[in-house]
Amino acid sequence: MLKILFSPSEGKKSGGDEDKKELLCSYKAREEILNEYMHVIESKNEKEISKLFGLKKFSDCVPYMHDIFSSPLMFAIERYQGVAYDYLRYTSLQDEEKEYLKQNTLIFSNLYGAILGGDTIANYKVHQGNSIGKFVPDKFYSGRFTYQLDLYLAKDEILDLRAGYYDKFYKIIKPYTTLKFLKDGKTVSHWAKAYRGIVLRELAKHNICSIAEFMTLEIDGLSIKEIKVIKNKTEIIYNIV
Repeated sequence: MLKILFSPSEGKKSGGDEDKKELLCSYKAREEILNEYMHVIESKNEKEISKLFGLKKFSDCVPYMHDIFSSPLMFAIERYQGVAYDYLRYTSLQDEEKEYLKQNTLIFSNLYGAILGGDTIANYKVHQGNSIGKFVPDKFYSGRFTYQLDLYLAKDEILDLRAGYYDKFYKIIKPYTTLKFLKDGKTVSHWAKAYRGIVLRELAKHNICSIAEFMTLEIDGLSIKEIKVIKNKTEIIYNIV
């Protein structure tokens, strides 16, 4: 099967009505960092909370200062809002396409670490790159989850659609495929996020189960310019047309 590694987003939907379930690589493995997150919030230290959330005004922090252990839960693939998720347009997909995303997308959360699209999580706020109290999320999860993720992904092919920052959470040691997007010969940022969402949507709509199937997929607005193989990484370079 094909597993897709994906980035989270700073923006998130509030609310949720899903049941709590075991998270990928276990809920217990996350307890320390989740408890530390709550410790920062419960400290009422305005400076530390604003830093954690990446917000300048403390008044903007208040909506996020809730207990994540008793908060409403939502599927991770549905929780996030941002450019990639806007172009994914999850709510417009058919039920079987949504199920594909829940089962085959691994999102690398700054709080929860690697989670499946179908894992249920609370609304939270952690600015990318920030520590959570005494923990540095990428180091915490790299140390705790690398072996488990190696085992989990052992029999799957991998399409890595993460932004580069999230490589720190999990370094892939087996062969994998990644994408690069060019516009007028230059690497793009905003449109890279958009096309990651578009690609993920097309994977779900066509129930793509392998890299070979993906290579036959025609995606509007993209044309393959070049394919590079560097050690264990195959990089497909697209022109945005």
